[in-house]
Amino acid sequence: MPVSPQGTPLPAEQSASVKARPRVVIIGSGFGALFAAKALRRAPVDVTIIAKTDHHLFQPLLYQVATGILSQGEIAPSTRDVLKRHRNTEVVLGEVTDIDVDARTVTSVVGELEVRTRYDSLIVAAGAGQSYFGHPEFEEWAPGLKSIDDALELRGRIFGSFEVAELLPEARDRAPWQTFVVVGAGATGVELAGQIRELSRRALKNNYRRIDPATAKVILLDGGDAVLSAFGDKQSTYARSTLERMGIEVRLGALVTDVDETGVRLKFADGREERIEARCKIWAAGVTASPLAAQLAERTGAETDRSGRVKCLPDLTLPGHPEISVVGDMVALNDYPGVAQVAMQGGKYAARRIKHQLKGKEVTEPFVYFDKGSMATISRFRAVANVGSLRARGFPAWMLWLFIHIAYLVGFFQKISTLGHWTVAFLGRSRTERTFTAMQAAGLQELRALPAQDVNRAGVGLDPPLPTRSEAEAKRPDPDSQ
Repeated sequence: MPVSPQGTPLPAEQSASVKARPRVVIIGSGFGALFAAKALRRAPVDVTIIAKTDHHLFQPLLYQVATGILSQGEIAPSTRDVLKRHRNTEVVLGEVTDIDVDARTVTSVVGELEVRTRYDSLIVAAGAGQSYFGHPEFEEWAPGLKSIDDALELRGRIFGSFEVAELLPEARDRAPWQTFVVVGAGATGVELAGQIRELSRRALKNNYRRIDPATAKVILLDGGDAVLSAFGDKQSTYARSTLERMGIEVRLGALVTDVDETGVRLKFADGREERIEARCKIWAAGVTASPLAAQLAERTGAETDRSGRVKCLPDLTLPGHPEISVVGDMVALNDYPGVAQVAMQGGKYAARRIKHQLKGKEVTEPFVYFDKGSMATISRFRAVANVGSLRARGFPAWMLWLFIHIAYLVGFFQKISTLGHWTVAFLGRSRTERTFTAMQAAGLQELRALPAQDVNRAGVGLDPPLPTRSEAEAKRPDPDSQ
């Protein structure tokens, strides 16, 4: 029986129109997915985007949501709103749990609702999550920064730490609450450490009566031997010296061996061990590909690398399945970095392949990433930028960072609003987005404390509660019966 993209039966008179246009399913709503959808806007196809969130996330600015500079709406516009003028595109909310490469169907779940979507071409751009290098138990006490939920949780933990410190009478009791540990000295870790230091010294000045936020200790840890190692020696040296001049403790060659509620334990190359008492810990070290990468690899015979990324063919397709393209952080190809530009260019390339196939042509040239450069902020008016042969640092690099990030933000309102918040935060002292709730601050701790039936990825404490994943799986109909 003919089915709609969602898998429901169609009246006979509608089935012909469904067969007339190929269906392209795009998994994800990040840069790769969005650029693929935009490239297919005028193509003679029907596009279905399936994503577990309702928004497109501008991930490079997540740290500014966590530190009270920006609101989540400024970096995460609704995907439906972004694509509202794309008449051939629909957006489906759901977490993809299964890809049947033989039947060419994608199964997604929202609570107890299960949706099967058939495809002719599939673009998988599901992104990556935080890697704890075999220690997932660290996440409860040291959350990462990959989503709006993560950013709001970290905001609650950062600002909440100062609030608790204000309540404690003894300096020795306050010290752990005013110690912030950031694990990972890549771009995200450096940006977070810099903004927490500026927050404590500028934005929170005169806000408290019992504590001096400026005395807060910010510690940046990394197991390697350099800060921003991907930027080269000179940029790395500049970044480290700038951080240290700001009063941030940089400890390199430090491997985290344990994380608990009250602190972290480190081990150094010389065998020395140390414990740091800190209530607020942030994990910014390492990424791992979406579990869909491993699933696709298993079902197509492809391999994965140690980060879980699927090893694709030079045209971003999978062995024996030219109808499946994988883009962005899920792909292991030519040692390309997991950055937004790789995802953008990969999404456009995959869309171009599909449009050529519709015309009976083939794209013979492989996907080649054009490196437009990389940059990272260190603090207000300080950044490093590598663009081609240009190596900029300090204020010029910060201005370059500002204009490029504004250019890539989606939506006119988001651009104007972000500029306004940056003016207030960087030229002044205020952080206008400091609001947090107890639930946000507790994050995973609160979720794990709730009864299992009240918690799943789709909602918390709903009445009636959404079913658990196992309950949803038990209710799934047999696909052969449809």
